Amino acid sequence: MLKRTLFFTNPAHLSVCQNQLVVAQKNSDAPRTVPIEDIGMAILQHPQISITMPALQQLNMYNVAVIICDDKHLPASMLLNLDGHHLQNELFRQQINSSLPLKKQLWQQTVTAKISNQAALLHSKGIDSGPLAALAASVKTDDHTNREGTAARLYWQRLFGSNFTRDRYGDAPNNFLNYGYIVLRSAVARALVGSGLLPTLGIHHSNRYNAYCLADDIMEPYRPYVDEAVYELWQSGCNDLILEKATKAHLLQVLSCDVSIGKVKRPLMVALSMTTASLARCFSGDDKKITYPTF
Repeated sequence: MLKRTLFFTNPAHLSVCQNQLVVAQKNSDAPRTVPIEDIGMAILQHPQISITMPALQQLNMYNVAVIICDDKHLPASMLLNLDGHHLQNELFRQQINSSLPLKKQLWQQTVTAKISNQAALLHSKGIDSGPLAALAASVKTDDHTNREGTAARLYWQRLFGSNFTRDRYGDAPNNFLNYGYIVLRSAVARALVGSGLLPTLGIHHSNRYNAYCLADDIMEPYRPYVDEAVYELWQSGCNDLILEKATKAHLLQVLSCDVSIGKVKRPLMVALSMTTASLARCFSGDDKKITYPTF
């Protein structure tokens, strides 16, 4: 079932009644209600939003990722369920005890899928992907030859022009990419928790200050879906891109876009759950390959 993403940009009071999230807004005659079981993410952007503890408890119970924005209206923190799976203890142990060779193989699969999807995105836009397909086919265990970095340099220049540099603090459309990736990262973390995994313990990323290393790993093949949404905004003719309500809403639609998993199409948020469930099977020894989408 496709979960809804709620995006609150105006002052509101959020409460709960009979498993319904009750949204009371200023200048509104009657509050609106949404079944909590239908919600996947709730993004709280406005500083004048209040929420009751029972509402937070219910959102947590249904594994809703609650994202809180800072004074610049950018996602700054996230609330996740700490008891997201009935076999969580066992799954935690399997994840913690996973071998280094397994992690290296899983990272090889991840980088291969990412570069393949980057090449496919370029091809879908009529852009020559150059050697990206060959790079995807030549990724070694743990990507020790850094095919990911080589592909990235070629990819960004082809997608946004030879003068573009992917930099978190760089010029537009870097700001759009940053926002889209933050939302995607949150959705991946939610899916990992739902599959009983720790988002902190990565298969490749291992920064001691990063609480979402595994989310950063698993989101890599999904990044091109964000890139496509940003590319569409970039091609709209506005070179001075500014993050505003309409453009943020466009980027949030990535979570519901259709992606191909095997021979079927699923909404991206559903595909994420399939990916994280397959990762859990890899940690348990029941599978050897992560299920990633093909662009």
